[in-house]
Amino acid sequence: MKMRKKSQLPQKICACCGLPFVWRKKWERDWEQVRYCSERCRRSQPGAPARPTSG
Repeated sequence: MKMRKKSQLPQKICACCGLPFVWRKKWERDWEQVRYCSERCRRSQPGAPARPTSG
């Protein structure tokens, strides 16, 4: 992908939080499969097994 202005990059809406996010270089190979804007949103997806907390 050539150098572009941020406003010209492809956008998607996060499946978890509903906020828009733009294409990143690290998602270059699998942009079609990216659904979440961050690791935090990906981890909090419904149906995911909860991580036990220590305490």
